[in-house]
Amino acid sequence: MQRFLWTLLIAAFSLSACTAQPTAASDDRVNIVTTTGMIADIARNVGGERVQVTALMGPGVDPHLYKASEGDVRRLQSADLILYNGLHLEAQLGEVLKKMNEFGVKTVAVAEGIDPGALLADPTYPDVYDPHIWFDVTLWMQAVERVKEALIAVDPNHADEYEANAAAYLQELEALHQYVLSQAAKVPPEKRVLITAHDAFHYFGRAYGFEVRGLQGISTEAQPGAADVQNLAAFIVERRIPAIFVETSVPQRNIEAVQAAVQAQGFDVRLGGALFSDAMGSEGTPEGTYIGMVKHNIDTIVSALLEESHDNNSR
Repeated sequence: MQRFLWTLLIAAFSLSACTAQPTAASDDRVNIVTTTGMIADIARNVGGERVQVTALMGPGVDPHLYKASEGDVRRLQSADLILYNGLHLEAQLGEVLKKMNEFGVKTVAVAEGIDPGALLADPTYPDVYDPHIWFDVTLWMQAVERVKEALIAVDPNHADEYEANAAAYLQELEALHQYVLSQAAKVPPEKRVLITAHDAFHYFGRAYGFEVRGLQGISTEAQPGAADVQNLAAFIVERRIPAIFVETSVPQRNIEAVQAAVQAQGFDVRLGGALFSDAMGSEGTPEGTYIGMVKHNIDTIVSALLEESHDNNSR
């Protein structure tokens, strides 16, 4: 793997040395490359018209498994600023991102500016933090501050603009946080159980009062086995959980296997809808923004749990 990464880096940098690379500097904007769409959304909101933003990972892309192409390396090395999540979310990109610093490209991990006391440990690897911080809107607000500071560092002449943009966006995120709290409160506490394809929602659960279970662990690199499916199915039957959820960046067959195992035990659990976990929706849709993605998720969760709760109570 190391040899492949070095080959990729050397090839990309050799090509760029021989070929003129168009950059955002030609129109005086800061050229930002991000890994995920969620981070790109912060950069666009904070940077406004002063930035040009490219996200490597689009809708439905799993960042845990994403590998850099030669084109990605060229985009990264031509950036003024690289923003990535960190905390091992971009596991396959980790070495490439580290090498960018050695080639003089400024890189910033937005999650690694958060107080470690606010982070959750991976249950399987206690010395590793859960990277899915965007599901707690208050933690994502800290990521906004991190991006603002990074932009001011590379473009101090427009610091006032970045400060103003960040302040306005943080107000929107505070309103979003309150919206999620109010929606979650509609579900009785004993019904707030969220079952998804992988353990991406623990920050969400802690912030908004949900018990969370996933078929896979925090990373999707390890495939679930038959025992994992049966154990989760038994939990669903025991707790009589009415709905479980698909994730847009994880194969649906995984959660369908859980549904089948539950039904084999004589209980009917339905698919409550698709949640955006490690990637946002398509550009131009409400879910193609961070705020729209979060609203979609909480609305989908609450609707599915309340509908089934009502049905069960009426039987």
